[in-house]
Amino acid sequence: MGLENYYNQIVAWLQANLLTTHAAVEWTCIAVGLAVAYVLGRFTRPKFVAWIERSVRNEVMRSIILTPTGVGTCLAFVFLAQVCIGVSVLLDYFPRWLFAASDLALAWVAIRLLTLLIPNRFLSRLLAVAIWLLALLQVSGLSTPMTAYLQGMTLSLGQTSISLYGAIKGVFLAALCLQIASAISRIMVKRIRTSTGLSPSLQVLIAKLVNIGLYTAALLLAMSSVGIDLTSFAIFSSAVGVGVGFGLKTIFSNYIAGILLLADKSIKPGDTIEVGGVFGTVRNMFARYALVLTRDGKEYLIPNEQMITNEVVNWTYSNKNIRLILPVGVAYGSDPHQVKALLEEAAAQTARILTSPAPQGRLAGFGDSCIDMELCFWISDASSGLGNVKSEVLFNIWDLFKEHGITIPFPQREIRLLNDLDGKTN
Repeated sequence: MGLENYYNQIVAWLQANLLTTHAAVEWTCIAVGLAVAYVLGRFTRPKFVAWIERSVRNEVMRSIILTPTGVGTCLAFVFLAQVCIGVSVLLDYFPRWLFAASDLALAWVAIRLLTLLIPNRFLSRLLAVAIWLLALLQVSGLSTPMTAYLQGMTLSLGQTSISLYGAIKGVFLAALCLQIASAISRIMVKRIRTSTGLSPSLQVLIAKLVNIGLYTAALLLAMSSVGIDLTSFAIFSSAVGVGVGFGLKTIFSNYIAGILLLADKSIKPGDTIEVGGVFGTVRNMFARYALVLTRDGKEYLIPNEQMITNEVVNWTYSNKNIRLILPVGVAYGSDPHQVKALLEEAAAQTARILTSPAPQGRLAGFGDSCIDMELCFWISDASSGLGNVKSEVLFNIWDLFKEHGITIPFPQREIRLLNDLDGKTN
């Protein structure tokens, strides 16, 4: 008897909602709308994409314009469905199935667009499931009672009252706003770093400020949309200030130091620096540390605070040209004028050494066992290494000295054997 009753209810619902003339008209409109939207998308999308690629030269703007084309067919169906809904409303009829089809199509559009904006696959799938659930609740008519039920479950925090619906909405909006801010930040940072009118340090500084501004705006927007009074966070912000003054002092100082370094342009990406025994090229500067790549392939993550408190040698601060001095000793029987010419010739044979200022050989002094000579030369690519260019010059010096008979002295010691008092040899 119970199964028969359920069967009769299902048949009555189908006869009242589905097996009617109005329902047939709605399904016909849905089918025709899908067919027309498919035809329009199939024939117009390639032409539109080709026209945009020819007309818009900016890569970022072109990608922004072409992003909705992937859901153009669905958007066209939504437009046609809304037209049919408007006609039905004018005829005093509520088009249940047209509303359902339009809501599901919009949910699919939202999922596709969010998938493009959110790189995290887990989060994008989670948002997709949430959007489908919301769409199904809207189609089934359960969204209103479910919303009322969730709003009735409240949690009081002092003078602020937050409902379960508001908490879920806040988490959803916060995740959505943060991901959108991340996507916008990536586009803007890419645009900033390809700008030729900005220095490397200014590019990093603007990129950091853009990131901070976008993420802060995203969080504030999410909290205000839930109805949270932002002034209630005054006590919390004071507690955070105390935490920064004690436990988070080092982290906070690194962030401030990074901003100061970028603002005064003392150290910027591409500079060759030496700090704390580390010699290398600054590959990138982040909020907390600077990435320094050495010649042996090691990557040092040096905190920004050390860049300010410790002594830093910036080999390319205002000029990339640096001078190297190579000491050389020759025997006293050598002509220092000839040695000077050979040293300068050895430097001229090295490709990395600059011709202006020209290499210069000098007489540095007279040592115990040799004439002390120096070779001074300039290079403009310290990031390519110092030891390799010195080695190449030394090889050239060795070949030229050998060719012209110049000898390099080495310490020699004499051992004398003295007789003892008995006339015996030790």
